[in-house]
Amino acid sequence: MSVKIYTTTHCPYCVMAKEYFKKNSVAYTEVNVESDEKAAEEMIEKSGQMGVPVIDINGTIIVGFNRPAIEKALKK
Repeated sequence: MSVKIYTTTHCPYCVMAKEYFKKNSVAYTEVNVESDEKAAEEMIEKSGQMGVPVIDINGTIIVGFNRPAIEKALKK
């Protein structure tokens, strides 16, 4: 399973998403789009959004901390 989360430094929903993954033992890769312009462009291309978090779970894109959508994507 591949989980990538695009974040910024001061995003409370990013923190909530990372805490959810840690609590549920889901390994993830974090990419801070504040410090990585190429990653920011990749995030916008994938999601059509500039807001964070953007979560990519095996190609399923979730914008924001949407627990039901995250749980559904993790079960696929």
